[in-house]
Amino acid sequence: MSFKSRKEHRRLKIRKSIRKKVFGTPEQPRLSVFRSNHDIYAQVINDTEGHTIASASSMNKEIAGQKVTKTDQARLVGKMLATLAVEAGVERVVFDRGGFLYHGRVKALADAAREGGLKF
Repeated sequence: MSFKSRKEHRRLKIRKSIRKKVFGTPEQPRLSVFRSNHDIYAQVINDTEGHTIASASSMNKEIAGQKVTKTDQARLVGKMLATLAVEAGVERVVFDRGGFLYHGRVKALADAAREGGLKF
């Protein structure tokens, strides 16, 4: 097994254990984060209905057009997601880091979402 597949396998195991514990409800939906090498994606999901309430990514025109670092992109995505979620009537969420370590871009996104008005 190559290093990349071992690392990915480890992340998927962590992701499964997180998803056993974290579940989004209508009152407190799940904020899910996916981080690729180039972009970062986040969405607020109601798991009981299987419905995405709000989503944002670094591929949005407002964010992709700016020349900033990937960490700054994550901050912008967090702020954008928070404003969209608050407009949709969501204040409290549970955080699903998707098996990624809570530092760097994932932490920057979470901190920006908190600054934008989400509580978790």
